[in-house]
Amino acid sequence: AQKGRILETVIRLSNIHYRYPDTNKFKVLQGIDLTVDKGEYLLLCGGSGSGKSTLGYLLNGLIPHFFGGTLEGMVSVLGRDTANLTVEDLFSTVGLVFQNTDAQLFNSTVENEIAFGLESLGRSVREIEKEIGRTAEAVGIGHLLDRSPEALSGGEKRLVAIASVLCLAPPVLVLDEPLAHLDWKGSERVRQILRHLHRKGTTVVVIEQRVEAVLTDVTRCVVMDQGRILFDGPPKAAVPVLRNRHLLPRYPARPAPEPANNSGDSEAEPLLRLQNIHYEINQKPILHDVSLQVRAGEILAVVGPNGSGKTTLIRHFNGLLRSRGGDVVFMGKRIRRAGPAGMAGRIGISFQNPNDQFFKTKVADEIRIGLKLSPEGGEERFGELCTLFDLHELLDRSPYRLSEGQKKRVSVASILAMGPRLLVLDEPTVGQDGRFLEALSGLLLSLREKGVTIVVVTHDLAFAHATADRWVVVHGGRVVGMGTPRELAQDESLIRMGALHPIGPLHFIGAEGWPDEGGSGNGG
Repeated sequence: AQKGRILETVIRLSNIHYRYPDTNKFKVLQGIDLTVDKGEYLLLCGGSGSGKSTLGYLLNGLIPHFFGGTLEGMVSVLGRDTANLTVEDLFSTVGLVFQNTDAQLFNSTVENEIAFGLESLGRSVREIEKEIGRTAEAVGIGHLLDRSPEALSGGEKRLVAIASVLCLAPPVLVLDEPLAHLDWKGSERVRQILRHLHRKGTTVVVIEQRVEAVLTDVTRCVVMDQGRILFDGPPKAAVPVLRNRHLLPRYPARPAPEPANNSGDSEAEPLLRLQNIHYEINQKPILHDVSLQVRAGEILAVVGPNGSGKTTLIRHFNGLLRSRGGDVVFMGKRIRRAGPAGMAGRIGISFQNPNDQFFKTKVADEIRIGLKLSPEGGEERFGELCTLFDLHELLDRSPYRLSEGQKKRVSVASILAMGPRLLVLDEPTVGQDGRFLEALSGLLLSLREKGVTIVVVTHDLAFAHATADRWVVVHGGRVVGMGTPRELAQDESLIRMGALHPIGPLHFIGAEGWPDEGGSGNGG
């Protein structure tokens, strides 16, 4: 609290219970009481599926006015009961950045996306142009204004979604996973903006799984578990709770890789080989003469900043994208004629946005699709996958009705169910709590021992350091580094060009409970 001034409550939730439509018994929120005062900077965190995003939807009227369902209790924003308001009434009061940016971006260009809200508020053309320029510069997306949001990377989309809300200057700002998909530069830029808005008096609510990245910025921390509030208090006091709930990942130390992995590509034929790959979108080069090899039985991390071409690169692996030149060779054979359908059982790719992969209305059916394509299919394997990805309680639910973290687990499980020789995971850590990150790291290492080759695209360098045998660093559409994590993580030339950032103490929570100034905290 701030001494010497009377606090004004801007958000009040009283005895909130909520269930989504088509979930007759399952309550996502159970007895929530919460008040947020003007000018607070609140972190809302908890395990995947704990109800965080649902609580965020309450604050701007999406629940109950858009999602429907059954809502009990009272939600008050700036002294007004949201039951008596519409989403449009709250539009300029509560700015909400969705967890899934694809659900928020719908205009033809980034410039139009930022302008849309301002036009809805009746701003003049001159005001709109000025605000677009100011916001785009602040968020670092000025160079993207003429681009289509559909053509952007996941991190770039995230920044556009944030800009489209920031430009409205709402008194209450709610951001659901604002750091998801962002590289280190984008994350720091967003953190600086939020700290600035907080100092200026904006009420900020951040829903975030990357707890360690924002914990020292906020003034208050609320931890949720299974639809209830488990902790509400100062950030420093929250650390033991966060650690006990495994919301801060702790990766075990890994032994140094075998010497053979320290040098260039091995003499044996690689499982996958890309040679001189070029790719353009609307005559804009995305990949420039990219060559790399994926060795059988390794875990390879593809790392690099937002917009560097990582997702475009891996979509060449199974023919989803076709280069205008160069070759893609899998197990000694060119895949140009095979296409994605022919490669589905051999190269499985889990996309950044899980919604792009779902076909069925139940989680159980989604997993069984993959099992039908696998020689190891069956109920025993179905049970193993459900246990590995903690899906037993989700089997009868629609994958589209899950939290983004739960969706990601379902999508990865459904791909793994096919029994691919090469498993490719695009940003698998997004939306996941620390407990699952630890489990996923162990799962990937276990799969490697069973002969599965794995490629992980990630901005989470701590996860990549703990899990991968080798890194490929992509920057500006080019491969600028290959080697072990130990070799590349502190490579000064890569850090200077912005391709990597050093994995240092500021990115971890230390053993004593607050930022650890003495070590990385990841055991590596």
